[in-house]
Order: sequence, then C-alpha cells, then structure tokens
Amino acid sequence: MARPRIVIVGAGFAGYRTARVLSRLVRHKADITLLNPTDYFLYLPLLPQVAAGILEPRRVAVSLAGTLPHVRQVLGEADSVDLDGRVVHYTGPEGDRGSLPYDRLVLAVGSVNKLLPIPGVAEHAHGFRGLPEALYLRDHVTRQVELAAAADDPGHCAARCTFVVVGAGYTGTEVAAQGQRYTESQVRKHPLRHGIRPRWLLLDIAPRVLPELDERLSRTADRVLRQRGVEVRTGTSVKEATHDGVLLSDGEFVDTRTLVWCVGVRPDPLVESIGQSLERGRLLVDPHFQLPGRPEVFACGDAAAVPDLNAPGKYTPMTAQHAWRHGKVVAQNVAASLGTGERRVYSHRDLGFVVDLGGTKAAANPLGIHLPGPLAGPVTRGYHLAAMPGNRVRVAADWLLDAVLPRQGVQLGLVRSWSVPLDTASPELARVPGGEREAAPERSEAEGGPAKSRATGAGGGTPKTRTGGGPGTGQLGGEAAKNQPGGEPAKNQPGGERGRNQPDGGAPVTNHPGGTPAEPPRGGASAEAPSGDAPAKSPNGGAPARSPSGGASAKSSSGGAPARSPSGGASAKTPPGGASAKNDPGGASAKSPSGGDPAKSPSGGASAKTPPGGAPAQNDPGGAPAQNHPGGAPANNHPGGAPAKAPPSGAPAKTRPGGEPVEPPGPVRRTDIPAEGDS
Repeated sequence: MARPRIVIVGAGFAGYRTARVLSRLVRHKADITLLNPTDYFLYLPLLPQVAAGILEPRRVAVSLAGTLPHVRQVLGEADSVDLDGRVVHYTGPEGDRGSLPYDRLVLAVGSVNKLLPIPGVAEHAHGFRGLPEALYLRDHVTRQVELAAAADDPGHCAARCTFVVVGAGYTGTEVAAQGQRYTESQVRKHPLRHGIRPRWLLLDIAPRVLPELDERLSRTADRVLRQRGVEVRTGTSVKEATHDGVLLSDGEFVDTRTLVWCVGVRPDPLVESIGQSLERGRLLVDPHFQLPGRPEVFACGDAAAVPDLNAPGKYTPMTAQHAWRHGKVVAQNVAASLGTGERRVYSHRDLGFVVDLGGTKAAANPLGIHLPGPLAGPVTRGYHLAAMPGNRVRVAADWLLDAVLPRQGVQLGLVRSWSVPLDTASPELARVPGGEREAAPERSEAEGGPAKSRATGAGGGTPKTRTGGGPGTGQLGGEAAKNQPGGEPAKNQPGGERGRNQPDGGAPVTNHPGGTPAEPPRGGASAEAPSGDAPAKSPNGGAPARSPSGGASAKSSSGGAPARSPSGGASAKTPPGGASAKNDPGGASAKSPSGGDPAKSPSGGASAKTPPGGAPAQNDPGGAPAQNHPGGAPANNHPGGAPAKAPPSGAPAKTRPGGEPVEPPGPVRRTDIPAEGDS
C-alpha cells in the first residue's frame, strides 16, 4: 500500500514548524514534501541587523536540508492548486513546470508587502520582507553616505543623507533604530561637509510607534529613537513619492533618495486563486486549521484566518509568534488525520514581545512583565537565540565581533534596485536578468498522469504575476517575466534575448505610457529581434511585441504599441496612430519595382520582386502589405539614404543602387540593463 503524500507549501514560520514536527510524528508512515522558492528558512526578526551590517546574511538563513533531514525539498513557487484533482502546480527556479499530487495539503505561503494607492510608491520605495531587500538596503545606504561625502552641493549632500521609513510597527521601528546607528558609524569614516549629519524619519499614521504592542513598549521605543535623533512623526504618512523625495501628508516635501516601506503585510496572492472563502485576504479555516468542505486541506500562518478562541469573533494576528505555534498544531492535526494522535484546536495567548533597538537598547515584556532598559537588551538577544532553529553559535559570534570591532561598511553590489520591486509576490527572490521563454511542459508526479503545459491553462491556474499589470523583468535563463507595477514595459535582460539598438549612442528605444509609439531612432537603426521560430505577440498595455527571426511577422497588441521588426533587415514602419505594420506572412517578399533599386528581402530567404518605379514598397497602416509606389521614395530607408542591413536567415544580401553590396551589421553594444539609480 502506498504511503500518504503530504505536501507543505511555504517554509516560513508556520510551514517550517509544520514540516519539522510532522517529520517526527509520521516519519515512516507518510512522505513529506516541502515546496519553497528558497532552500532556507528565514528568521525575519533579525533581518534589520543584516541591513545594518551586524549579521552576515547566511546567519539568518537556516538550511532546510540541514535541519529537516526526513523531508523532501522541492524548489519552486506554487502557481495554482487544483483542489478537485489534489495537485499543486509550481514553477521551478529555472522556469521548469511541475506538479505535486497530495493526500494532505498544508498551505503556509505567508505574506508579502502591503501596498497602498499612493502615487510613486511602487516605483520609488522598497519593502523589507526578504533577504534580497535587506542586502539592497545595506548597499544603498552605504552608497548614499559615500556619495554625500563627495558632494559639493550642501542640498545634494543633505538629500542623500536623509532616510525615510514609513510604518512604525515592529519592522519599521527596528529598521530605523538599526539604520541610524549604522549611518552614524559610516560618517565617522566618511565625514560629511558643511556639518551635515544623517537624518532618519519614522512615519506612521497611527498615534504612536508600535501601535499593535503594549503601550509601555511603545513609550520605551519612542524615547530611545528620539534620544538618538530619529524624527518620529505620528499621524503622518506619505502623500506622493518621487525620484527626488517624498511629499508628506502634512504638506512638507522631504528631499531624500531613500524610502523604506514597512506599512504592513498582506497574504500571498496565491490564496485568492484557490476559490475558497476569504477574510480580508486570508483563507477562512476552522479551529483545527481545515478549510470548510475540504478536510484534506489545512492552512496556517499569515495566509489563514484562524479563529481566536481567547477573543471570540476575532482572528489571530499575523505575527511570527502565532505562525510558529500554528505550525505545531497543524502538524499534530495532519498526523491525527492519518491515524496518529488526536486533533487539537488552536488556543494561544501572547507571551510578550521583544524589540531590538540596537546596541544595548531594547524594549521587552516577556510573559507580560515590562523590563527596564538594562535588562531588555540581554533578554531580547537571548530570546532570539532560543527561538532560532539553527545558526545560534554563528549569530552569537557576529554579535560579539560587532561589539569589539568596527562595522564593515562596503558595497557588495549584488542586488540592484530593479531586482527588489516593492510590488512582488515573491519578496524572498531577487529579480535577475533574463527574458521570456516558451512554456515548458509540466512534469506531473501523479502516476500515469499526462504532462501538462501551465501556459495553456492546464492545471487550473496561470503563472503567478504581480498586481501591476504590465510586463516585467524576467528571471535568469529565460524564465517567464513577472509583471512590474504600473504597467511599465519590460526591459530586455541578458540570458536569452538580444538587446535593442540605441539611437546615437545612447538610450534604448522605449514606448510612451499608454501605448503611444516611441519616436523612431535617429540614424535609421532598427530594433534587433531575438532568435526564435514562432511569431511573438505583444501583451496588452503597450509593450512592444518581439518578432522572431525566420520571416514570421510580429503581431501588435491592442494598445497601440508597435511590433518589433523581424531580424531580416527590413524594419516595419510604424503608421500614424500607433498601429504597427505587418510584413508579409510566412516570409513572402514584397513586390518590387522593375526600375532598378533592389527591393528589401524579407527574412526567410525569398528574394524580392521589384515593382515599377524603382522603389521598394512600404507597408500600409493596419498591417496589410503596402501598395507599390511608382517612383516613390524607398521604404524604410534610414535618414540620409543608408540602406537596410542584410538579413541573417539566408536571404540574398541587399545592394545599394549600382550593385555595391551592403556591409553586414556589426555587434550591438548592450545597454539594456538599467543603471542603478538613486531611489
């Protein structure tokens, strides 16, 4: 008889604890699989210390393989859940699709950054939910101090040394406290001109810092922050964010290059696609963590609305303390459903909170006992060492070294600003260069099950996207791109797609917002197209469609963005209104005049015929092949009369009038990776 299959989605506090307890309870009675985008469990409470240079990143990343020896680990992001078929569909780190059949399912997908409809925030702010975001903030703050030290303009220097943190909850308070100490240590090595000092602002619309915690903890944290010079502004938030600063709700404009978004979290978008009852974005479950009508499916952590039996009518808050204890009870209930042990309901009271404010300062009330300043620091660090499931010795060693040695303030340059967008469904993963790729066939682990393609809708779901709506940057190796906030078109990245030509040595050609076609490049340079076989379609929203080589024409989407021309040498001319012209399908050539000038040859190898008059034909608006112009100007000639480049697909080389051959195109200088900005 086959052993039951247990699939756990997510290795946060709830998912990791579930896997750890289950591996002890049903080690030889069931197969346990843990699906997670990374191979580590992230201890989030110490993430601000990574951003401040106290701890090395791997100190807060606990290896799954090293601490869960009896659990099978699968790297990937869950895209959809087929409740009727009992299958979880996922995408691996290199774009491969797969599926995991289950007999018991535990959904512990956690949460992502909470967004508010504030202009400019998605473009200029960065969250603080994953290791890549902490590494980026550490590099960014270091760079701003170094640039400020070299600036001659006092205003420029002050703007770079101003740091705004929005959200005075647990995370925002610790980020501001640790960040202030880090910048103070930095300016001792890089003295600022004009007597300027680093300026930190902590904003929250609530009437006090740490509004969700005990009021005495709030007063302690507020006092420590103000003593260090942090500007704590309650009842204040951001009205608009720009590249040069932020406009506050009280009307003040703050010049800054740093905006850290810590306003809270929201459940992972995956839970919305499951089609079950939700409570403020979280899956409704009973006190045993089971979905109504689906006894084989359990949900816990930030993704689940668990009834709080100690406060009837309410649900347990989205905190690490509750998620950690959710995992233990879920594991016991899953084991009970397989015949081991008995079911339990979840009932838990807060055991108190600790807030590390840097150095020897902290705010703590373990078991409800408010501790004074000198005792709060050691108790806080002792609690973290006890709560961590691994790396305790390494963490303690880093703390000791930080106490006796100066902090290392260097930029590693490993994470760029565009790699950690605020609006992302996967804050634990940095976006890396890459491009779109064709959908890979899905591997099914069900016995005898046919392979499915997730791109065609098989398995009941579509790839996970961000909430912005536009195409975004892809992943390394050609993984399908995720959507960027605001509908901005994706930029080509290395890893499978060729870059575009740049007009006059500089910026790549882009589309204007709303689908308006961009200005054609001066000098007649046509956009390069990536190699491929099938015609590329552009997505809705105005992003340009990519046309493959081989003669197939690129189709333009609704929205008015021009289609990119095939790499056969002839660039499609964009007509008025933004509709892109189509070349003849299938690589058929346009008829050319018989008067002398050779017509352009489409990619695919077919030679062109010449219409009467001597000039090659132009394409009409709308995509239909153009009528021949008797005696007109040559179509698609570059300004100045430079003929088009020869196609690389076997077509005969184009010649200038008189028979002189055209030189083949030279190498394209890559500038498609966006440069690091200041925001």
